[in-house]
Amino acid sequence: MRIIGIDPGIATTGYGLVESDGQKSIMLAFGCVATSPDIATPERLEIVYQGLTEVVEKYRPNVMAVEKLFFAKNCKSVMQVGEARGVALLVGRLAKLSVFEYTPLQIKQAVVGYGRAEKSQVQQMVKVLLGLTRIPRPDDAADALAVALCHAHTGANSATVCRRGSYV
Repeated sequence: MRIIGIDPGIATTGYGLVESDGQKSIMLAFGCVATSPDIATPERLEIVYQGLTEVVEKYRPNVMAVEKLFFAKNCKSVMQVGEARGVALLVGRLAKLSVFEYTPLQIKQAVVGYGRAEKSQVQQMVKVLLGLTRIPRPDDAADALAVALCHAHTGANSATVCRRGSYV
């Protein structure tokens, strides 16, 4: 199964693609779609949309796994991350992918085995699990690979799945 993991953000949306048989996963690609704070939000969202659409068309994943929002103190940044997250969900939907959503706690639990793991621990495990020589950079790409690995390790068992316009 080919999985695209998404770490949404308005400034940087990370993506990571893995191929997994449920036991072993290999990294296919990772990167980020970056936008400038000097342009208007609608244009930034269009850049995220176009960038993710290109990645999905190039790598043809079977499923998409997206990190769910978590509570944050800054309301403006939460809204912008939510908007970028919505764009990612739309890209998955338009590509006819099953879209799975995971909380940060679920991702940490699946990748590290501990739901309160530090970011550095998650990134180290991404490196180990994928047999990489170094931690992927930038952080958003490493986080997206963690989202993809979370799905590879847990499948639909602990995710919220969005299909045909409704949550199952």
